[in-house]
Amino acid sequence: MSENRLKIVPAQKRIGRVEGVFSALGEGFETKAVDALTLTYEGIPGDRHSGLVRVSNSREPWYEKGTQMRNEQQLSMLSQEELSAIASDLKIDDLRAQWIGGNILFSGIPSFSQLPPRTILMFEGGVSVRVDGDRGPCKIAGRALADQFEEREDLVFAFPKIAKYRRGLVGWVEVPGVIEPGEVVTARIWEQCIYPG
Repeated sequence: MSENRLKIVPAQKRIGRVEGVFSALGEGFETKAVDALTLTYEGIPGDRHSGLVRVSNSREPWYEKGTQMRNEQQLSMLSQEELSAIASDLKIDDLRAQWIGGNILFSGIPSFSQLPPRTILMFEGGVSVRVDGDRGPCKIAGRALADQFEEREDLVFAFPKIAKYRRGLVGWVEVPGVIEPGEVVTARIWEQCIYPG
């Protein structure tokens, strides 16, 4: 196939801002706001998703459940604009990143959840995070959200449907360091050749 028949999307940069940083330093799903987020090659020390490896689960049915694999889900990253849109569609006043296990909340990057795999999020303090891909919404997050709103049991199942393709991204630490709220972040999006299938 000649190159002129391929759909090529040129490399791009998008600039955003860190609105908040959060960590799950216990067994629970919900995260808590912290002043700064220290990242190592294993992710957030002590966080429930920390580690170089993890075990497979229902999202990887091609592996036997419990197979040890690379942890590409060290961080859960969300967009303030997308959370606001989801909240509006769910007819709730607020949807906070920590309610659904978020670690880093961004603003200013359009279509944040559609940033492609391999995108590098480069923070002004020197940290880099590599995007693995979008985070599929699930009933666990829906349950956590429903727990915030009495008499809204419908959110358990509504959240996964409404949040699809807006649930944020997962990624792993490429260059460790410290991230703080207010930092500028540059999303470096690689040139993409769209697979013709």
